[in-house]
Amino acid sequence: MARYAKEDIDRIRDAVDFVALVEGRTELRRSGVGRMVGLCPFHDERTPSFSVNVDDKLFHCFGCGEGGDLFRFVELTENVDFPEAVELLADRAGIQLRTEDEDPQAAARRKQEARLLELLDRTCRYYERQLWSAAEAGGARAELQRRGLDPDLLREFRVGYAPSAFERVLTASRHAGYRPEELLAAGLVQRSRDRRDRIYDRFRRRITFPLADRRGRILGFGARALGADQKPKYVNSADGPVYHKGQHLFAAHLARKHAARVGEVILCEGYTDVIALHQAGRRNAVGLMGTALTPDQVGELRRMASVLVLALDADAAGRKAMLKAAELAAGSGLELQVAMLPDGMDPADMLVKRGAAALDQAFGRTISIGRFRVGQALEEADLQTAEGKDRAIADLRPIFATIDPGVLRMELVQDVARRLRLDPTVLGPLLDGPGGPPARRAPEPAGDPTAAVAGAGSGAATRSGGQGAGSPSRPAGAWEPAASQRPSGPASSEDPAEAELRFLASCRAAGTEAASLLGDDRLAELFAHEPHRQAAVALREWLRAGTPPPTDDPLLAGVLRRLVALAEQVEHPSVARAELDGLQLEFAAVSRRLPRAGAETPALQVRRQALRARIEALVGTLARTARKG
Repeated sequence: MARYAKEDIDRIRDAVDFVALVEGRTELRRSGVGRMVGLCPFHDERTPSFSVNVDDKLFHCFGCGEGGDLFRFVELTENVDFPEAVELLADRAGIQLRTEDEDPQAAARRKQEARLLELLDRTCRYYERQLWSAAEAGGARAELQRRGLDPDLLREFRVGYAPSAFERVLTASRHAGYRPEELLAAGLVQRSRDRRDRIYDRFRRRITFPLADRRGRILGFGARALGADQKPKYVNSADGPVYHKGQHLFAAHLARKHAARVGEVILCEGYTDVIALHQAGRRNAVGLMGTALTPDQVGELRRMASVLVLALDADAAGRKAMLKAAELAAGSGLELQVAMLPDGMDPADMLVKRGAAALDQAFGRTISIGRFRVGQALEEADLQTAEGKDRAIADLRPIFATIDPGVLRMELVQDVARRLRLDPTVLGPLLDGPGGPPARRAPEPAGDPTAAVAGAGSGAATRSGGQGAGSPSRPAGAWEPAASQRPSGPASSEDPAEAELRFLASCRAAGTEAASLLGDDRLAELFAHEPHRQAAVALREWLRAGTPPPTDDPLLAGVLRRLVALAEQVEHPSVARAELDGLQLEFAAVSRRLPRAGAETPALQVRRQALRARIEALVGTLARTARKG
C-alpha cells in the first residue's frame, strides 16, 4: 500500500474546497461564523444535524455520530480506504502524489504505469471524438440510439468509436512520442500473426467502452463489433502492466457512491446493460468485464455494499453464470438477491422494449438466491416419473441445506411439494438428508411466543387453521411492534439478517444501558452473519464510550450507518424492547440447532421453553407499559 508524503497530504487538505465537496452530497446553509449545517448524508433525517466547520475542514453529525476531516468524508461517501481517499482528492485538486521511502524499482514501475495511463486516457479521448464527430461512426451512433441510450450518459461513460483503419492509433501515438513497446504494454496494438515484426491497432470498427479503476483512470477497453462479419463480437484489452482481467468491474468508479448510499450493488454482464440501468435510475449497477465472476471481483463488490443483486442475462447461459456467481460469493458476507428478467431479455433490451418503468419494477421485486436456485432445479427436472422426482429431491437437498429453518424454508417446501405432487410432511424429511427423516423429537409445547408478538396471520398456527392451544391472546389496544420490527423465528417471515439488524437498531435506540445485551458470550450464537457480529462489537463500544469507534472497513461502516437509520424508526425504544429482540434472536438460534442437536436435544428443549416464557413475560410487560402511556 502506498505511503504518501505528508507534505502532499497537507497540500491536498489546503487545496480542496471542503464546502464544495460536501455540497456534492447534501445541501448546506450558514449557521453562524465559520459553520454550516445540513441533512446528514450518512443516515435519514428530517431535521439537520450535520455540521461543517468551514475553516478547519471538519464535519460531525450529532444524529449518527459520524465525524472527521475531508479524507474521512471521502472514505465514507465513496466507500474507500484512506490511501484511496487521498488519491481521489489528489485527482480533484490536480496534485501529483509522491511516495515516501520508495525503492528505485518501485519508482520505475510507478513511472511506467503513469505513462501508460496517460497513453490510455489520450486514446480514450480520441475514440470519444471519433464517435461524436467522424462520418465513419454514423453506424455506431445509430446503434447506440437504437439501444435507447442517452447521449449525455454515453459521454459520462466515455463511450467511443475505434475507426476501421489499421494504424490510426499506432501512428498518432508514435508521433506523440510513445514507443511501440508502450503501445503493446497498454494493449492498444497487437502483433501480426504472419509478420511478428508488424504491429497494428487492436480495436477497429468497434464501439469502445473504457474499463476504469475505482479512481476513474482508464486501464483498457472493451470493444463491440458493428458488423455481422466481425468476429468475435467483443474484443477486450489483454492483460498487461496496468490492466488485469478479473480484478475490476465496469463502471465501479461511477456506481460506488450510489451503492454505498443504498447498501446494494447490481451486477450485470454487458456494458450496455449497465448503462441502461444507470439511465433508468439504478446508478448502483456495475458489470463484468467480459469474464466470469472472480474472487477479486467478489471482494470489490463486498467493499461496495452488503447486498448483491445478480442481473445476469435471462437465457440458459446467464442462469448458469448466475448460479456459479452465487457459489463463488457464498461465504463472502454478501447477501445475494436475483432480479428476475423476462426470458431472453437483458436490461438493455428491457429499456428499449418496455421502458425504464419496467426495469424499475423488475429490480424492485428481487428474490433470494435460495428461492431462485430451487426454481432452477425444478425447471430442469423431470417431474413426470418417480425416478425423476427422486433425482430432483437429490438435487434440491444441498440447496435446502443452505436455507435456515423459518417461513422461507416452509414456503419452499410447500412449493416443491406442489410441483412434485407430494405431501409436504412427507417431502420435508426427504429434503433434510439422504438418511431420510430425522429422529422424532419430543413434541413442542403449543403456542409459539413469537406469534403473540408478530400478530395474527404470520404464524404457523394461523396457517394451519387457527391459534394453537395455550397460545396467549393479545388484549385489544396492546402494544404491537411495527411490521418492520416484528420478531424473527418460526412464526415470522422476517429474514434472519434483518432480525439481527433490528436487534442492533433497538440497542442503539435504547442507549447506553443496552450495551450489557451485547456481551461476548452471546454474540457467537445470536449472529449468524459475520458483518453483523462485528457491528455488534463496534456498537457495544459505541454505547459505552458515547462516540462511534473508528473503522477502515467500508462494509462495517455501511452496516453501522444502516442500523443508525433503523434505530430512528424504532417505536417505544427501551432496554426492555431491545432485550425482547435479543431473546427472539436467541430463540431462533436454539430452534435452528434442535434438528441436529443429537444428545443435546433435551437440554435445548428446556432452554427453548425457558426462552419462550421470558419472551411472553416481556411481551406482557411492554403491552402494559404501552396501555399506561
